[in-house]
Amino acid sequence: MTHFPQPHSSRRAARVQLGESVLAAIRLEDGRRTKAKLQSISATGGLLQLPRALGSGAFVELAFQTHSGPVHGMAEILSPMRKTTAGVLQPFRFVALEDDDNRRLRTSLDHVADRSWLGKSSLLNVPRTI
Repeated sequence: MTHFPQPHSSRRAARVQLGESVLAAIRLEDGRRTKAKLQSISATGGLLQLPRALGSGAFVELAFQTHSGPVHGMAEILSPMRKTTAGVLQPFRFVALEDDDNRRLRTSLDHVADRSWLGKSSLLNVPRTI
């Protein structure tokens, strides 16, 4: 069954800051592919560092690796935030995740939050995944 992440109207989903440690694969609507680095992630979306901006409102397939396994979902690209020396920071929101992908994402977010609560940094120990 497909999960459709809905932001809670009164509070924002907890974000996990990743720096540049997690790579993401993106497939655009026209079939082209590009790569990005996840800067932050939540159960409802995240922030990508891209070589160049994608069209605001574009729907893409997004995939990345977590401690719990791969996460693959559909996302809507939002307006770019700002340019950097490495490209552009651009937010996205998940529009559809299969139940298993949603479970893996939430499990990984909980894992990182638990480690942060204990004062440990999982990002230093396991690069390229959350």
